[in-house]
Amino acid sequence: MTVKLDIFSDPICPWCYIGKTYLDRALAEFENPPFVIEWHPFQLNPDMPALGMDRRAYLEGKFGGQQGAVQAYLPVTQHAQAAGLEFALDRIQRTPNTLNAHRLIHWAGLEAKQTLVVSALFTAYFENGRDIGDVEELIAIGTACDMDPEMVSRLFASDADRDDLQARDEHARAKGITSVPTFLVANTYAISGAQSPETWKNIIQELLAKLGDASDQNPENTTLH
Repeated sequence: MTVKLDIFSDPICPWCYIGKTYLDRALAEFENPPFVIEWHPFQLNPDMPALGMDRRAYLEGKFGGQQGAVQAYLPVTQHAQAAGLEFALDRIQRTPNTLNAHRLIHWAGLEAKQTLVVSALFTAYFENGRDIGDVEELIAIGTACDMDPEMVSRLFASDADRDDLQARDEHARAKGITSVPTFLVANTYAISGAQSPETWKNIIQELLAKLGDASDQNPENTTLH
């Protein structure tokens, strides 16, 4: 008995990391969580230069100076601490273009390692300050998640899936997604933002109840799409 959960995110989005952490915490409360999870690309900065840019310059340009950047990130750090995350924002030197990171996530999905790679990217960026726009860093992250480094290297050396990932990003925006994280439940209910574990537990309990009802009525088909 499963429900599809599509998650639109970007690995440099702090709220996406916090939101995933809260979701994971809720899922851990259930012996058989109902979700089949798929991660989808949404670049916060689709026009970012391929090599990224200096982190301080990016933040001050986006938030109107150093003080604006500090104020903007204050709630982020507070929520990260509440989620038990150890952000080391001072280690981040560059804000990357995340297209290649999304390509890695896509390839990981073909090997049923997508969530593992998403987690590794969040940790690499927010806790270790690694440049996840750098191909060598991405190959290392994929390798640590048991992906074949030679295969990943060959894919990065080509344009494999580049146009497809950009088209999926644009399609998400055309569907009305304007911010991340956005969670799409059963291709029907959209939930935006880093929701609390309690909110997710309530949603999961409601879904399990509905799946139970559907199973009683039609035991041959209990999957919601």
